[in-house]
Amino acid sequence: MTRSLQAVAYRRPSVLESAAGGQRLGLETSRGATPSGVQDHPRFFAGFLTSPQVAAAGLLAVADVAAARYYQPQLRASLDPVVTGNGDRLRFESFSGCGGVYARLDVLRSGLDGGEVGHGTTNVDVNNPLREALSRIGPDDPLHLRVGPEELAVTTQAGRVVEKKVPLPDRWLRGFAEAQVIAIGFDLCAELPAAEAARFLRSLPRGGSRGTAGGPRWVVPAGRGLRPTTRPVPGAVCLPGPERLVALRRVLRHATALRVYGPTVTGAGTGAGSGSGGGASAWEAVLPGMRLTLTLSPDASRGFSGEGGVLEALATDEAAEDAELIAVLLAWEPCIDVADLAASSGLTPERVRAALIRLGTSGRVGYDTAEAAYFHRELPYDGERAERHNPRLRAARALAVSGAVALDGALGTVTAEDGHVHRVREEAGALSCSCLWWARYRGGRGPCKHALAVRMVRRDGAAVERGRARVDGGVR
Repeated sequence: MTRSLQAVAYRRPSVLESAAGGQRLGLETSRGATPSGVQDHPRFFAGFLTSPQVAAAGLLAVADVAAARYYQPQLRASLDPVVTGNGDRLRFESFSGCGGVYARLDVLRSGLDGGEVGHGTTNVDVNNPLREALSRIGPDDPLHLRVGPEELAVTTQAGRVVEKKVPLPDRWLRGFAEAQVIAIGFDLCAELPAAEAARFLRSLPRGGSRGTAGGPRWVVPAGRGLRPTTRPVPGAVCLPGPERLVALRRVLRHATALRVYGPTVTGAGTGAGSGSGGGASAWEAVLPGMRLTLTLSPDASRGFSGEGGVLEALATDEAAEDAELIAVLLAWEPCIDVADLAASSGLTPERVRAALIRLGTSGRVGYDTAEAAYFHRELPYDGERAERHNPRLRAARALAVSGAVALDGALGTVTAEDGHVHRVREEAGALSCSCLWWARYRGGRGPCKHALAVRMVRRDGAAVERGRARVDGGVR
């Protein structure tokens, strides 16, 4: 697994301080993107929180996920959360070190009391002393929140900068993209009132094991709650690695409801994202003026990075060109309207969605299941690196440019480097392949490299030659 270190620098540590009229929470920001360009320490908000204890618990939950590895939990992670100002709300996001849990706390306008919300994205420092202080905030303690430096002028005095170096595995970077494209296929499957939500979450195992024994678990709505089921019956939602919902317990006593999202299951063994028997799901705690959402990968032992949902959007130059056009129209919107973008860009809604998926691979958009809409953010990571180091994409591109693909109507024949011949068929826009990968996953983890190579040649044959320069390895 390829890894690198990213330097994240803060002017000073984030801190919770006592002050006249309440407490002051100062969250320090690192280098980040804003509408006026990259800034070393952008400032996004200064004002009061309407529910301080709830916000503190939600922020701690996001930090819990950033510091956790739910698979191989003996290995610790240390990844700073990301904060985005969208003009009407603040979003705090993190990913677990194992790449299988995506967390997001949305502090909505009703959760903020005074102060304008800026626009931009950066890392935010949540250190151990701050975590301890946040856990002691009482229900009636007024809390002033500042996201960014105390003053807008940036000082560079020696000793004032706090620098962290955090590991960024390629699979973790790709996970942000895969999590949002999987969530696009989710529907609201159940909504539990507070009492039922508490009962259900408290009944779940606390975990600590390597993965989930006995295969995926499923739950199905029953009255006002959820009941377990052994198979994906209609209306069921997969609960892969239930111990990975432990962060929701931080906000359990404040939640007014628990919403559950997942792909539609129409019958046993069916439903989007269930190619290997399980499926991803999202679990949203509804809080006063806020939402805390945890999205789980289809299995505790595998992160989002291998799901393959973004591969087709990465495979053609058309999507790349469309993404460049759409990127200039995003404008830090908290809810991106596909129809409006289509009208503004002159592209079809289908091409806009493909462009948004591609932008997601560089962290430039996310997806909010509660509002069924994309939102604009700019993660401070190298998104092109995630594309370059995607092994299936590289292997497919190598097959395409080496002349290994032959087309005959709806049939594509791919001759691999080892001489094996694989046959790819396309029916009603869906691909299937004769390889072992397809036999195992049936499309549940995106296209195999052979199907992807056929798609590249069929859709963008003229661009295959240009792809030669982008291949930095042989067929795998």
